[in-house]
This record gives sequence, structure tokens and C-alpha cells, in this order.
Amino acid sequence: MPQERMRLGVVAIRRPPVTRWGPGELRPSAVLPQEPATPPHTLIAAENGAETWYLGAAEMVLWSGDTGHHRDNLASGRPSIWVAIRGGAPERAEIACITADPYEGEGLAGDLDLIVEALPMPAGVQSAVAAFIAAHHVEIPFKKRKRRPQDPNAMAPRAPRILQPDEKWGAGRRNR
Repeated sequence: MPQERMRLGVVAIRRPPVTRWGPGELRPSAVLPQEPATPPHTLIAAENGAETWYLGAAEMVLWSGDTGHHRDNLASGRPSIWVAIRGGAPERAEIACITADPYEGEGLAGDLDLIVEALPMPAGVQSAVAAFIAAHHVEIPFKKRKRRPQDPNAMAPRAPRILQPDEKWGAGRRNR
């Protein structure tokens, strides 16, 4: 199955806690179209208690079987990349997944251990995804299945729904 891999950088913002008992919140905020030379888990900026961190880079894989999903993403009016991270501390947070498939992104959002954000897709990534779709998309026509009529009298007899006491498992052991 043809595929294309892209390495994308991830930037996250850590906001201060709302209450003094809260841990704060780390959420992905941007996707970089190219991996920068900055080492992962680097504090980029701090302003008014909010910190901007470069978390690192990860691979986004485009599969030829998902081109219909990618096409739906590009046609949505707001092409997005879903970034899932694990962990609340920016020094140890790991990038779990980066995907351009909206249905995979929706599935990731159901995992309570992950923080998932749909971020704007950079223009260079949009053109690469569009080129991948143009090269590998195959339209599969929808075919509605037709039911075949069944004759209930011609069906093979099934096993009885309730077993007799001597047919049950372990019936021969009871009288020992």
C-alpha cells in the first residue's frame, strides 16, 4: 500500500492553573511544516504565566487507503492536523500521534489519556496532501446489497434452544 511520511514539529502552550490546586494545562497549539533544529522539550517563550514549548517532531503517515478521508479534510473549509500528546508536564510530554485523517483524529479524542487538538494545516502540508490524493486516490462506487428472499420452510433445522438435563456439560458427573 503506497504511503508518504512527513516529519512535522509540534508546539504546545502550557497555561497556568485556574485555581491554586490545579496542575495547569498543556495543549498542542501549532504544527510546524518542517522539523526545526531546536531540541525537543525546549521552552520558547513565557508571557503572563503562559509558556510556549517546542515538544519535538513526529512522523505523519499518509496511507493510500485513507485518501477519501484526507480529501474530506481538505474540502472541509478548515483543513486540520490532529495532534495527540500524552502527559501534562512539558519536559516529559510525548507526541502520541499526528494525523491528517479526521476520522482517526476523532477516534483519538476518545482516549482519556491523550490530549488531542485539531490544529490548522500549514499550506505546504496541504499541497503535499493534495498531491498524494491526486496520485493515489481510487474512487470506490457504493453498491447497495440486495436481499435474497429466504424460504423459512427450506432452512436447515437448528439445534434445540434448551438442552435436556442429560445433554448438558458435566451431566454424567453429578451422580458420582
